Amino acid sequence: MGLMDMPVFSALTDKMRWHQTRQGLLAENVANAETPGYRGRDLKQYDFADRQGMMSSSAVVTAVTQPMHFSASSGEGGAFDAQRMANFEITPEGNGVTLEDEMMKVTTNMMDYQAATSIYQKSVRILRVALGKNV
Repeated sequence: MGLMDMPVFSALTDKMRWHQTRQGLLAENVANAETPGYRGRDLKQYDFADRQGMMSSSAVVTAVTQPMHFSASSGEGGAFDAQRMANFEITPEGNGVTLEDEMMKVTTNMMDYQAATSIYQKSVRILRVALGKNV
């Protein structure tokens, strides 16, 4: 059994490839920020659950153990909306690319890529130690 036959390593490799592809698209968006009529592009969010056999169907459920604790459910009033609003700003050039938004996406993408590579490296180290090949 090779390293890439393990679902965790295969999923992490796919995630890192996704981040590389996304970085290229975001770079194109930044490069064309002043191109008239250009519309920014992005990839569909990577989801580990889309990978067959990776995630079980069981969900994590929270329970209130003390009535004075904060509720973990998203209530009606002050609930945080995780969905990001669409970019409605149109620049004077007539395109929909905002440099600030794109640079935030680039930074987030870079941090997520670094996290995936760190998890990958640490997992390889764990396997090497388990096999008796100290790093």
